[in-house]
Amino acid sequence: MIKTINVFKSGAIVIASLLFFNNSIAQSKLRTGDWRGLLKLNDSTQLPFNFEVKYDLDIYSVVFSNAEEKIIANEIAIKGDSVFIKMPVFDSEFKCKSYGDSLKGVWINHARKEKNVLPFIAYYGNKNRFIIKNWTNYEPVVTGKWEVEFEPGTSDSYKAIGDFKQLNVKNDSKLTGTFSTEAGDYRYLEGVMANSDFYLSCFDGAHAFLFKAKLKGDNLINGHFYSGAHGHETWIAKRNEKFQLRNPDSLTYLKKGYNKVDFSFKNLEGKQISLSDTKYKNKVVIIQLMGTWCPNCMDETKFLAPFYDNYKSKGLEIIGLAFERTDDFNKAVSNVSRLKAKFQVNYDLLITMKTGAQQASEALPMLNKVMAFPTTIYIDKKGVVRKIYTGYYGPATGESYVKQEKETKDFVKKLLEE
Repeated sequence: MIKTINVFKSGAIVIASLLFFNNSIAQSKLRTGDWRGLLKLNDSTQLPFNFEVKYDLDIYSVVFSNAEEKIIANEIAIKGDSVFIKMPVFDSEFKCKSYGDSLKGVWINHARKEKNVLPFIAYYGNKNRFIIKNWTNYEPVVTGKWEVEFEPGTSDSYKAIGDFKQLNVKNDSKLTGTFSTEAGDYRYLEGVMANSDFYLSCFDGAHAFLFKAKLKGDNLINGHFYSGAHGHETWIAKRNEKFQLRNPDSLTYLKKGYNKVDFSFKNLEGKQISLSDTKYKNKVVIIQLMGTWCPNCMDETKFLAPFYDNYKSKGLEIIGLAFERTDDFNKAVSNVSRLKAKFQVNYDLLITMKTGAQQASEALPMLNKVMAFPTTIYIDKKGVVRKIYTGYYGPATGESYVKQEKETKDFVKKLLEE
């Protein structure tokens, strides 16, 4: 989920090093097993996450865990006491030094231009995500659906649904769940409910999310949401099983006087591709507004890739419009090519050389606005836009994800049969 809020400020750290991703050059060993990582977000706040180091057939891999999600990074390099870990799909990496039972260095998110370098430290043999002091026997329960408001009382206020599950075990009260907004969801979150304190975090290679709050009756108060070093929002919540967000089909739409969209961008080989090309005539076409920096776009791509393979012969085409965070065409191609290979994407992927919701709106001036990535446009065989869907609810949302998948399949089948 990418919500367009103005939280970017200047600041960067330049890290110079030579990096080769080749496990055969390893000169020292990285301890295998469980690790607890910490990213320093500011002077007083650290984001915890878990990962496991594996070593098999002379090859290292690092498995990052967020609740049910497992992210496998296998581009690992070790030179002397230096360790380099490149994240899959997303353009980010760790550069650190090994001290046996600890790793110290930085995580660099190349998809961002500002505040994109975070200090990193990890400790071997610790499986705890959050370390709670002065634990009591009191086990407050937050399982269920919550009506959430971010930035309450401000002009930037927006609503969300909090869906949390709590598992009580000895000396622990594991908490999982996610927040769903009108722009999508915050994917897999994992943490703990301790005393009256609420903690959830996520690290997926693109985003570093940390949520904190205090439970008081049927309300979560004093909430804080950190997105890396660049974003901070307050939030509150109350139990509300009936709360709903606005229909995702109603948020982005064609301006008055339009019933079609058109565009022309280069594909990964540099060939100019247009929606008006013969290939797309008399076809049902899905237009995916996406970026390789966007985890919800990754979730949608993971769904669309096999869906396209199954329905291409029945008259379906899909075009992914990539809004990358770079003005270098070759770099954009490299980023998109990694996603293409990861998810075995066989539909067309185009490089727009634009980024952000505002530039996406400018690239498609027939739309009232683009408010989130991904945004998905469904076009019938006559070239008429039949639906525009804002955001994407990924597998972390459970029932919402299953419902969305079914509705998409049924809707596209209907268009194909027309």
